[in-house]
Amino acid sequence: MTESTETARAGWSGAKVSKSETPQAGLDTQRLNAHGDHESVLEGRELEGRARRVFVLRQSPSPCRALWNSALRMGGTLIGKAGMFRLASRLVLGCLLASARAGEGVHFEGRYFAGHGDRDYVHLLDIARDMFDASARQPNLALLYVTNWNGLVEGPTWDAWWIQNSYGTTYAALPFLQEPFVTFLQNSQDLWFDQMGDGKRVGAAPPFDWVAPDGALCDAARPGWIVYKQGDGRTAIHDWGMEFTAAGMVLQGELLLIGRDIEAIAKYLPKLERCARFIESRRDPTNDLFLAGPAGNLLAPSYAGWKKPDGTFGQAYLTGLSVTYIAALDRLIELEMLAKRMDEATSWAERRDRAKRGLQRLAMPEGYFIRSQDPDGTRHGVYGAERHGYFEASPNHDAIAFRVVDDAQAERIYQTIASIPGLRPHQFVLPNYPSYDDMYERPEGLWAYGTWVNGGHWSTCEARMILAYYRLGKHEDARRSMSQLMHFADGFRMDNPLTKCGSDVYQPALPINLTYDAFGPPAAFVRGLFEYRYSAEGLTLVPHIPDGLSRIDQLFPIRFGRRQVFVSAAGRGRITDVLVDGRRWERHDAATVFLPYESMPEVAKVRIALGGAKIESPSAESPFPPPLVALPSGHECVVCQEIGRSGARLAQFHRKASEAGLGDRYEAAHARLALACAWAAHERVELVKKGQVPRLPEVSEAAARKAYAASARQLYDGLVRVLEASADGKSGIEQRLAALWRETATGAR
Repeated sequence: MTESTETARAGWSGAKVSKSETPQAGLDTQRLNAHGDHESVLEGRELEGRARRVFVLRQSPSPCRALWNSALRMGGTLIGKAGMFRLASRLVLGCLLASARAGEGVHFEGRYFAGHGDRDYVHLLDIARDMFDASARQPNLALLYVTNWNGLVEGPTWDAWWIQNSYGTTYAALPFLQEPFVTFLQNSQDLWFDQMGDGKRVGAAPPFDWVAPDGALCDAARPGWIVYKQGDGRTAIHDWGMEFTAAGMVLQGELLLIGRDIEAIAKYLPKLERCARFIESRRDPTNDLFLAGPAGNLLAPSYAGWKKPDGTFGQAYLTGLSVTYIAALDRLIELEMLAKRMDEATSWAERRDRAKRGLQRLAMPEGYFIRSQDPDGTRHGVYGAERHGYFEASPNHDAIAFRVVDDAQAERIYQTIASIPGLRPHQFVLPNYPSYDDMYERPEGLWAYGTWVNGGHWSTCEARMILAYYRLGKHEDARRSMSQLMHFADGFRMDNPLTKCGSDVYQPALPINLTYDAFGPPAAFVRGLFEYRYSAEGLTLVPHIPDGLSRIDQLFPIRFGRRQVFVSAAGRGRITDVLVDGRRWERHDAATVFLPYESMPEVAKVRIALGGAKIESPSAESPFPPPLVALPSGHECVVCQEIGRSGARLAQFHRKASEAGLGDRYEAAHARLALACAWAAHERVELVKKGQVPRLPEVSEAAARKAYAASARQLYDGLVRVLEASADGKSGIEQRLAALWRETATGAR
């Protein structure tokens, strides 16, 4: 490895650990990475003015047990006997290191998180956040980039953008995603909103050539193609995507609230209002509940609506539609206030409050919600009943995650979930337990319990379940969920749905698999820690810190309009003190910290003390954005050979944009990500050679290597398309960026 390579790796490796004192010889100059392997510590020399850092680890014996338990769980499915022997060998070495460091106190310093106390929990947080960057160590979001709409795709075998599949992942990730991912997500969601129903537009080619009512969103879309109803199953009887529409409102509303771009809000508000009026057309004014027919639910087509005496299927009062629509209205109201449309905000608030009162008609005395109620009064989802006696998880965990219910009811819902072992047989929550007895198809084949929409696992749902765990302080539940996800991520098998009640992959014949849906658990594992509630007035932080942590530093910023917010917390218990940029902050209570937008600096450092703890500055602060990296010249790596000159052009364009005062533009961020992904592709080759990432079968590793290289190339090609199109753009800034790109053409491919 060349010197330039070593320099770059110090700034771009995955989970890192740190201590402030000078490392000693021997064990102190080693670190334990995310998968139990060891490598020498690299000293990060100054890159673009960034300070030098040395990464080492203070260990505790606890990883020994965790690694062994993980080995036992994985042994029969992913790594085999030979892999078990290798993992056992690494376990011994890891435990020796852990034991050598025991008694020095537990501190973990990663690329994204640093903390004292429960090292394993902080490490999991670090891994989770790493999945949303150009990571060489585990599957990452950039691998799902596509050029044809300059956005994200559900997966290599799912060439479109689904509302139900993206719901949990996008909602949970939006606060911490930076450019260019924010633009990628907006471009993907525009596939829904640019083609939304208007009573005239024809959807996809037959058999999906429906003309949807005004305001209706969809199941899935890609450019020039949109499916307005759930496209699987007996589509002739399917209703419009009622809960799809409400969920799309939540995602677009949250994106706009976080960004606080008044022009963007003005553009999308009319579309969101059209969606709301479409849903309002299904409100029953006698009870303030909402009617939906077959497959009108979010996880369609498991819901059949009302089976009438004549055998046909009609509309019933769907709990999930009420829950998701209330969450959508919460965000629409705040956007109306941001736009200074107070009369509209008041009107929607009145409708939201009525919907909340109506929703309680669908609650059981135990606190949880049923799935639906037929117009004749028949209830579906009364757990333990002789007919329709299953428990429906999705509206229940969503009611907690989106704060549709108060704390008392949220806890009662959770207690019901926790009392049903069959609902979480493999740590992941299932949409229902036991099997549905009210689908319009028999529970056989694809409809059999545990396979698809009837008891199969969906990570988009798990994301909202994890947010619910955090809200109620169920940190061990959240840990178990994230740890289970890692069993699939380590094998590059982030499939969705997961079959056999969440224990097996959906497409086992593929050498690797990756879906956007599967990034829901790591996104929620990060967002849940401080929750982040956005409003017209500002941002509310709600710390949910595990008892095992005495200190947690979030080393990356949260988006808040054009502000960036770094957060840390020390101590345990209720909030007792807060500092913002070193000044005492009074706008907090025992559970929350409120940050008015207009009072925040461009970069705000929020330090929260819990239980009377002393507030200290973070032990380390990662540079943001991180330093640019460069592929080593003349290296034998295929990625370096294929992308080397393109990478040089990306770096040159980024420098020119920064010098022109345009370094904060989406285009510059896109160039940075493309370069980082090229580096990650190169780094993964090196990590595989050294055995420092989980060992995949050769065919799978080759597929992963190909995916990394393709991602880097696609990001480069996508940026070229954007910049070439910008040459004729209306914006002078866009034209300037296009000109800067042309200036970099000399000597580059």
